Amino acid sequence: MRKKILPLVAIVALSISSTLLLGNMGSNSSRATAHKAPIKVTGDYVEARTASVFCGPCHYNGEAVTVGRDAVVAWNISDGEFDGVNLKGVRAVAAINSSENFNDGGVRQTELRFDNATSDKQMAAFTSLLKTRMSDKLGTIVNVARTSVSFTKTDEGYLVNAAGTADLNVHYRADDSCCVMPALVWYEPFSPLEHRKVGYTESVSYTGKIADQWYRSAEDSAFYGTVTF
Repeated sequence: MRKKILPLVAIVALSISSTLLLGNMGSNSSRATAHKAPIKVTGDYVEARTASVFCGPCHYNGEAVTVGRDAVVAWNISDGEFDGVNLKGVRAVAAINSSENFNDGGVRQTELRFDNATSDKQMAAFTSLLKTRMSDKLGTIVNVARTSVSFTKTDEGYLVNAAGTADLNVHYRADDSCCVMPALVWYEPFSPLEHRKVGYTESVSYTGKIADQWYRSAEDSAFYGTVTF
């Protein structure tokens, strides 16, 4: 009897060992998949509004009921993909209009412009990304089109132009007072950012179609930083 039992025990042990080995391999594979970092969409970002974003409370309250309903925002994507589409090189500008001050909600609509070099797939994917991540900030995207879009980051700040829609000139602040005195920053950037900073708006203008044309200058009404979609 003992000679017949030993081979059976060996077979059972071998089967258990194989099962454990395969289980560990599957577990390790699952852990590797779970820890694989997702691809992020990254790049430079800048925005400017029709109200100061860094100011004293009296100044903020005075503007909150009269302005702060329009903004120009711009992206210059350096890496990443969405819906399987590579977005590297995408330059886009959005003009946002709200029926109320942005801190009060309101009904919002957005005009979106892409550079002429942007492909159809990139336009569709980036528009979908904005709707997925920023629908509450942008409201209804009522118009999407191509135009000549330039986005330049210099030693002084950002220069952005979307022909026929918007023009933006934002300088870095000379100090980081906006970061050591956060109680004086009254809004949050529209786009998700890393290390957001307050910028000084030399000038910003809108000449599009979804709202009245406007122009602002010489105020702390800008945000800039690294996009983190």
